Amino acid sequence: MISGATLERLLSSTHSPLPSQEDASWLTEDNLRAFTDLYRRRALTAVFQPILDFRAHGYLGFEGLIRGPAGTELHSPAALFGLAREAGLTTEFERVCRDVVLREFARLKLPGRLFINVSVTSLADPCFFNGNTQKLLDELGLPTRRIVVELTENQQVSDFSALRDVLAVFRAQGYEFAIDDLGEGFSNLRIWSEVRPEFVKIDRHFISGIADDALKFQLVKAMHEIADTCNASLIAEGIETEAEFATVRDLGIVCGQGFLIARPEALPAIVPSPAVQGLLKGGSVIVFPRAGAPDGGNADARRLAEDIDPVFPNTENEAVFARFEAEPDLMALPVVSWEHVPLGLINRYSLIDRFARPFRRELYGRKPCTLFMDPQPLIVDQNTSVQEIGQLLGHAAHHHLVDGFIVTEGGRYLGVGSSQALMSLITEMQIRAARYANPLTQLPGNVPINEHIERLLDRGAAFTACYCDLDHFKPYNDTYGYRRGDDMIRRVGALLAEACDPRQDFLGHIGGDDFILLMQSRDWHERLAAALRRFDAACPDFLDLRHIQLGGYYGEDRRGQPVFHALPALSAGCLPVEPGRYQSHHEVAAAVGEAKKQAKKLPGSALFVERRSLPATAPGDAIVVPGLQSVAALAAAAMASA
Repeated sequence: MISGATLERLLSSTHSPLPSQEDASWLTEDNLRAFTDLYRRRALTAVFQPILDFRAHGYLGFEGLIRGPAGTELHSPAALFGLAREAGLTTEFERVCRDVVLREFARLKLPGRLFINVSVTSLADPCFFNGNTQKLLDELGLPTRRIVVELTENQQVSDFSALRDVLAVFRAQGYEFAIDDLGEGFSNLRIWSEVRPEFVKIDRHFISGIADDALKFQLVKAMHEIADTCNASLIAEGIETEAEFATVRDLGIVCGQGFLIARPEALPAIVPSPAVQGLLKGGSVIVFPRAGAPDGGNADARRLAEDIDPVFPNTENEAVFARFEAEPDLMALPVVSWEHVPLGLINRYSLIDRFARPFRRELYGRKPCTLFMDPQPLIVDQNTSVQEIGQLLGHAAHHHLVDGFIVTEGGRYLGVGSSQALMSLITEMQIRAARYANPLTQLPGNVPINEHIERLLDRGAAFTACYCDLDHFKPYNDTYGYRRGDDMIRRVGALLAEACDPRQDFLGHIGGDDFILLMQSRDWHERLAAALRRFDAACPDFLDLRHIQLGGYYGEDRRGQPVFHALPALSAGCLPVEPGRYQSHHEVAAAVGEAKKQAKKLPGSALFVERRSLPATAPGDAIVVPGLQSVAALAAAAMASA
């Protein structure tokens, strides 16, 4: 049983935010009278919106919603509940809505769970918790384990201990709980941690456009990881496009809800439509929006702050010397005021050098340490980025590189950072960034490439792996210089990106002049052939006319002998990957690497398709792409552009 004191605490700690002016357009005397009549007559309609289970390929259940008379302002649930609040009938009106929804759900014999919206104050409704609702459920033949109480976001709670006590009583009766609109209203991480719900609904704001928004994608991904930790099932609300559906599905979110799946209906279908079934069973593995390298892209001074116990202005130099003797790795000691405001830094070698001189230790050992401190140390706030710190040290006096810098939080001492730790972190960030995004093209690097291959293999998706590589690129670099070479690599990346459908085809930059495409587009062959032709057409932009006319250029081999090098070309080795053929990204990489070797044996820009791995055991085929690789054609194109 719930004590009266607990209920009183819960009610007194629950506050409803004031409605906005926009919400109050329905607030008229006529509508208030109409609402009172509607409430008295229970002239309400229940509608149900399915919740799709991506794993079971069926409906987990339905959310029960309420509607007023069609064609009137009272049809909107926002108007209905707003008028109930104005009339002082919030709890009573919710009770009627609950009754209408439960009875209609039972009459329609809908399968699965029923999600019913309940405000926190209505949890204290005696007709809800004292068994009356339980009696109605028994009468309707609905076990409480099929009822999910969805806590709405329109109220704020301050006494969570009272809320937990009330929820424990409901859970003992068999009810499950969901929190609505994560990220909106009061439904935030605090309510999640306090309620520990079985289901969490992600607000539609985060789902809308998620296929193209890297920030929304990362936020939802983080929610998914939290849900896994606390054994909660996520429900993505507001799915309205196939791209949103595919992103949520491929991210591993358990359930989804939205107009694309089904709209709220008075008589809903009990199984997903053929179109939704098709999206569940088929469809390509969507390319997740790029979000850059994780962990460290925005590292700040806090990561560099080493917690070194400071000394105070009245600390004697002898005590500082003793600290340095006892701690051989200690390079600098911070001096702070009694309020922990930084005053200076004492360098290890500076102090030891001073004490090494005759009689200096005897003269200054009992003096305050401020005598030998640097009174103008480099001080940075904890939120200063490592890049900014690097710039500050680069322009600071040389001794700051040795002493390091003081890190503060709100002006108070937090710790000491060293130049060595800074350089180590920057190097680590650069290495990680190179693995996740190539610094030259900003295309995904090796880690995202491998992750996407594994996603495709896990889903059993058919795709084509294409390994693209520039032929004769080293001689080009030697002849024209690395800057022109980088320009050519960037152009290749742009041309390959143009050949991709961004939702289905993944483009990555392995490094140097090597690129990988993981293509689900059915016309991948035509797309790649067109990219090779565009590369040939763009070649004159990167070549001198005399080299175009010669069809290449002379260089030296390792023995210093002159050797003629052909003009750059673009080779693409392609490997159609059928479901179940390969078990890991390592196997795919090895096989597509062999296809690339075959492509590079062909003259000019060429596309080689490895078909020997296919069930038909057909031989590999090759296409030399007709473009501008002939000397005459290249010369004519160069003259025309001139």
